[in-house]
Amino acid sequence: MAMHNFEELEVWKRSSRLAVSILGAVDSIKLFSLRDQMARACTSIPSNIAEGAERDSNKEFRRFLAIAKGSAGELRTQLYLAQKSGHLADDLVTPLVSECREISSMLEGLRKSLKGGGMLGLFFSWLF
Repeated sequence: MAMHNFEELEVWKRSSRLAVSILGAVDSIKLFSLRDQMARACTSIPSNIAEGAERDSNKEFRRFLAIAKGSAGELRTQLYLAQKSGHLADDLVTPLVSECREISSMLEGLRKSLKGGGMLGLFFSWLF
């Protein structure tokens, strides 16, 4: 059985910080549907990392990491839409999009390490 301590994962920490930043930023968006969808997408990233880590296998963990990565892409799209429609300023959106991209890369790296038994996979199998 694979168990992972998600609170120790840098990608979970960063995606949690991103979610807090997004939740603060979207408060000013008057368009409820966009604000609500952005709030859902940003909270989905760390939530799916945590849920996957609590599952019984690396295969299930990888599946939830893929869902988290999809939510990061969804959030990037919503940030672009909010920017282009004038709901969020460029100087706010640019670093948030950059952080979404980095988190996506981290998620993919973690997925690959769990599949191929990479160094992180070896670390987790030794630790737990």
